[in-house]
Amino acid sequence: MTTTPQFAQFDAEALYQVLEAKVKTALAQADNVAVIGIYSGGAWIAERLVAALNLNPAERLGFIDVSFYRDDFSEKGLRADIKPTQIPFDVDDATILLVDDVLYTGRTTRAAINELFDYGRPKKIMLAALIDRGERDLPVAADFIADAVTLQPGQSLQLQRADDGSFTLDIQSNA
Repeated sequence: MTTTPQFAQFDAEALYQVLEAKVKTALAQADNVAVIGIYSGGAWIAERLVAALNLNPAERLGFIDVSFYRDDFSEKGLRADIKPTQIPFDVDDATILLVDDVLYTGRTTRAAINELFDYGRPKKIMLAALIDRGERDLPVAADFIADAVTLQPGQSLQLQRADDGSFTLDIQSNA
């Protein structure tokens, strides 16, 4: 794992290219592939992965908001920026690539999988994340990551998307 200095910035575009290459190689022979991005950063990455995989976004791209499925919903309350889950394809027997920007405790991934099963029973679910920051609370592991980092207490990672679609990834201090 890479240890990061305070207030560092990552080359998010280079990280995305690493992730894309891994995903394209692994899914080259898979059938019935669909991509679901977890709002918001995972949704942005999913949009680009669908294009890289030459999938029709109208038929093979979905988005999921896990707000109502989180196990800490009663503690944190309802966020103001909730977006509707959109899954425009049949989940049954699909190979689902679930995409998030940062894998941390595993709770968001667990919530996304729980919600996904409300739509059907996939053949397989694979997880892709730009960054794995460790410190898992649940036994969740990504199939594809671009990098793994260790942050200092009180720090978090935030993915941003520019108007041209390019990514930046910054360390934020939560203090």
